[in-house]
Order: sequence, then structure tokens, then C-alpha cells
Amino acid sequence: MKYKAIFFDRDGTLTYFDPEKENWRDSIISEWSKKPFELPYDKMMKLFELAAEGRNPWYRTVDDERGFFKRYYRLLLKGEGVSENLDSRAALLFNELWGGRAQLLFPETIEVLEYFYSRGYKMGVISDTSPSLEYTLQQLGIAKYFTSFTASSLVGAGKPSPVIFNAALNAQGVSARESIYVDDYKPEADGAREQGFTSFLIDRDGKNDGKWSIQSLRQLIEFAEKG
Repeated sequence: MKYKAIFFDRDGTLTYFDPEKENWRDSIISEWSKKPFELPYDKMMKLFELAAEGRNPWYRTVDDERGFFKRYYRLLLKGEGVSENLDSRAALLFNELWGGRAQLLFPETIEVLEYFYSRGYKMGVISDTSPSLEYTLQQLGIAKYFTSFTASSLVGAGKPSPVIFNAALNAQGVSARESIYVDDYKPEADGAREQGFTSFLIDRDGKNDGKWSIQSLRQLIEFAEKG
């Protein structure tokens, strides 16, 4: 077998944010605050900074992260003018949205993971995310396929830095030349390729049609069977 390992990005590659949960969040906060709710990026980042309470990095462990997001949802509601039942409402948002509860698997995810797992590939996830990476995949029922979970928050570097890719390779004891990688963000897919991975950009909208672009994870199976 030419390749020994396969690595996946998480968000936008294996999983996506549940639009029904997002609609639920927006509608219930609007109901509580009695005004339309919007969460643009700059507003979210300001809330993150407040929830961090001066910590840098914001969290180092899953327990740190739990505390951070509990503060985040409380601050979010306060900022929207919600004062009645503040603690219980913030707890509801946390319980419904944190830790993979607002994420769904793409339809082909399990089929593709089963294919590579059953053929003895070493499998890992490389994600620009928080310490709960493994926990979220446990909640979604797919952590069992992986033996490494490389999160930028724990490594101290995000993609496309060689630091995070090398950490993932070291965790599996393989080289980039022995590894396949797939990501939905072109700079990160390209960054992995520059490090020596056989790297694919997954573009489900079909806007990119380059040699290393795919529209479904199933095309990874086709590639592996040809090789």
C-alpha cells in the first residue's frame, strides 16, 4: 500500500453546522431579548475576548473550554439585554450548542471512514479548533475511527503552519509522503501539499476544478483504489 495514513479536517470536511440549530439559537435569543438577533464575526470575537478574562490562550483543557463557553453564552445574553432567568437560559444554549451538539455529519462521512479504517490506514484529524476536538467527534460517534486528534489550540499553531502538520504526522509515526490529507479550505489543503502530503481540497459546490479538487469524500475511495 503506497499510503499508510489519512488525515481529515473536521469542520466543512467531515462535519457541518446544523442550520436548524443556528435558526433555533437566533429565534430563541430574539424571543428572550424582544429584538432581532445577529452574530457577526466581530461581535463574536469581542465576546470571546470578554469570556477569556485575560487568559492567553483562552483555554488549555476541555474543562477550561467548558468554563469559557459557559461564560461566553452568559455574556452574549447580557449583551442582548436578557436578564430574566439569565443563568438557566445561558445553560440551555451551552447544553444545546457546545461539544458537537450543533454539528452534523456529511452523508458520506461514515462510509468513507469505514473504508479507510477497514483497510488498516492510520487515521487522524487535524483541525483549527479547541481542546474538545476528540470529545466532539465522540458525541458524533466517529472518534473510534481515529488514533490522533491534532487541535491548533493544543499544538500552539494553526494550519497551514508546518508545526501542526508535523505534530499530526509525529502522532501517527508516518511521513507526509505516506499520507493523504483533505480540507475544505484551499490555503490549508495547499499548505499540506507543500509539506509533502497528497492533499485534496473538498469543494462540494464545484467552484474549484483543479487536479486536487474533489466534490465528495467518496472520491478519496476512488483515488485509493486506483493507486
